[in-house]
Amino acid sequence: MSIDTKTAARVAKLARIKVDEADLTALAQEFTNILGFIEQLNEVNVDGIEPMTSVTPQRLFRRDDVVNDGNQQKAVLHNAPDAREGFFAVPMVVE
Repeated sequence: MSIDTKTAARVAKLARIKVDEADLTALAQEFTNILGFIEQLNEVNVDGIEPMTSVTPQRLFRRDDVVNDGNQQKAVLHNAPDAREGFFAVPMVVE
């Protein structure tokens, strides 16, 4: 698949990236190279291969989900500029 300069300019606009007219040809070529690489990857047979989280085998550390430092409402609200009835108070932004 080949990307033209018009498509490259549109992608740059959608990404909110300012690209000079002189650089659009190089950008279009880079996009074409990237899509070519993706097409190569799509040709690889991956049937029966399990998805991985890393290239090295590792087991994620798991811990029990227990509260161990809770019940500190007063200490947390002490830093608030305005706290009322046990909650953070914020100014009204919607009328």
